[in-house]
Amino acid sequence: MKVLFLYPSWTTGYGIFRHFARKQAIWPPLSLALLGAITEQRGHEVGIIDGEAENLSLEKMIAMTQEVGPDVIGLTAFTPFFHINVSLAQGLKNAGVKAPIAIGGPHVTIVEEKALQPMFDYAFVGEAEKSWPTFLDYFEGGKDLSGVKGIIFRKNGEICSTGRPDPIDDHEGRGYPLDQFPLPARHLLKMNLYKSKTVNGRQSMTSIQTTRGCPWKCIFCASDKLDTTRVIQRSPRSVVDEMKAVISEFGVQHFYFIDDVLTMTKEHILEICDLIVEEGLSITFEGSTRANLVDDQLMRRLVHAGLTRISFGLETVDSEMRKTMKKQIPLEHYEKANRICNKHGVETLNSVMIGLPGETRETIRKTMVWLSTAREVKQANFAIAVPYPGTEFHEMARNGNGVNLLTEDFSEYRRYGTAVTKVGELGPEDLIELQNEGFVSVYSAPWRWIPMLRKNGLLGGILMLLRVVSLVLGRVFPRLKGVFTSRSSGDKKGYGLAEHSARGKAR
Repeated sequence: MKVLFLYPSWTTGYGIFRHFARKQAIWPPLSLALLGAITEQRGHEVGIIDGEAENLSLEKMIAMTQEVGPDVIGLTAFTPFFHINVSLAQGLKNAGVKAPIAIGGPHVTIVEEKALQPMFDYAFVGEAEKSWPTFLDYFEGGKDLSGVKGIIFRKNGEICSTGRPDPIDDHEGRGYPLDQFPLPARHLLKMNLYKSKTVNGRQSMTSIQTTRGCPWKCIFCASDKLDTTRVIQRSPRSVVDEMKAVISEFGVQHFYFIDDVLTMTKEHILEICDLIVEEGLSITFEGSTRANLVDDQLMRRLVHAGLTRISFGLETVDSEMRKTMKKQIPLEHYEKANRICNKHGVETLNSVMIGLPGETRETIRKTMVWLSTAREVKQANFAIAVPYPGTEFHEMARNGNGVNLLTEDFSEYRRYGTAVTKVGELGPEDLIELQNEGFVSVYSAPWRWIPMLRKNGLLGGILMLLRVVSLVLGRVFPRLKGVFTSRSSGDKKGYGLAEHSARGKAR
């Protein structure tokens, strides 16, 4: 059979800021590349069309799909971009494409049957590495799909669910369940298009995974619904072998580890680093972790292997807010972790989240004041908390528990330049203004100018200047408020450059 995976552009709503969003990073759809490799193992002909990387409109993707003439089409989606996949699938149906359309991803796993809208024929819940090839076997053989675990489909006009798929098991008994799968089929992608802004300039890059899962349960993560508290790994040797293959075949030497917590198992990441050094791989890499899982010796060895950038989830400095979000890391670890990274020349990113239950202007400004004097913290990002479905935060917002949910339109669930909740006396416009104020207050500090420009370039500096102008004009001339913000430029996503990679990680 011909199997075609489609990945539509997720920055199409960025307006004039789409250019800057794409400048930050264009990520390969690693999950589709892995499913592509598994599909090839079953003897099928496979293709992937990445509309984001190739800068394709939905209309162009539909035309390309018609040219391929697939027997099965596969899509994947996070919650904020599910509506884009709906539009693409509906467009394919309207164009007369007969191939059944299957969709999976985190959003489907969370909402389950609600995701099976008329334009979709099949929905996959949970990890699809096993259910997808089984589905293809059953579909090709005309068998009853009720025997495939982890799918939702229609049978005689009724929606049928086969429940969750079996968890990925350690069938070899080696302690590395993820080793059973092939390397992602990057040869199906145009690898020269994936680039990232790094400390060494703009480079070709790819994402890579060593560990799945995070054992902690912050209220803004859908850990229970996605079953991400179960941690499974790949062997360090398989990780480094994948790096060697990528370098040899594509010449890519910068890797982004998409692990939720890169240093969660110290021995595991250090073994990977030792192998990188032993193999003489001249690479750079980055990832995310928790501030309390960093120490001087660990950082020295990570840097020796190629680490150049790492992210921490600071969120807030208010003690009561940290209890609310179930943030269990003592605040002092963040300044210490940033100090260690600065010592070893590692660029650090620190995320702040505003708008959770109990938030006030005072709690937000408390974080701003702390950041204004925390000289070890060179970069901080202010995101507006979004009550994604499946999270404890979403249930609290729906029930009016300290926060009110204003819309169930998931296309509005963005972390930058828009808000979908009212928290106490803070409405959406208040949260947006405080977000901009947070960015301005952080990057008004001269010692942060060089790190910010190094990370985002001159254009990033211009964007920050626009924030300052918008904030000042909004206060002096209220009727001009938002002139330079995302909503006035047709950019519903705002200045956010990280929506695509957001996984609630390292919190």
